[in-house]
Amino acid sequence: MERGDRPWGYYLVLHEDKGYKVKQFVVRPGKRLSLQRHRFRAEHWQVVRGEAAVTRGDESLRISPGQHVDIPLGALHRVENVGAEDLVIIEVQIGEYVGEDDIERFEDDFGRAGSSGAGPRK
Repeated sequence: MERGDRPWGYYLVLHEDKGYKVKQFVVRPGKRLSLQRHRFRAEHWQVVRGEAAVTRGDESLRISPGQHVDIPLGALHRVENVGAEDLVIIEVQIGEYVGEDDIERFEDDFGRAGSSGAGPRK
């Protein structure tokens, strides 16, 4: 199982096949991911533990265990753990390319803003 450690927590790749990937990601209390978008994939987030504040375009949403949110292809988005325990989300990525380098960062608490994934190598 592929694991990616990040300054905000970590992710695990649960399954990957042509056109989709299923991940679990864990966001530590008080941490948040980059404000970002993807050129090649849409995402579906299902919260299974913790409390999330989600930015999706101009919207701000609060989601709790049992709730979900869809992130359309190209939408600016971010998730933040606003609770006292780890935030656990199951993510389903769907698109022509689901590589980790399909990230364009606009804001980042860890100095990674402006880094842009190259996307698929052709």
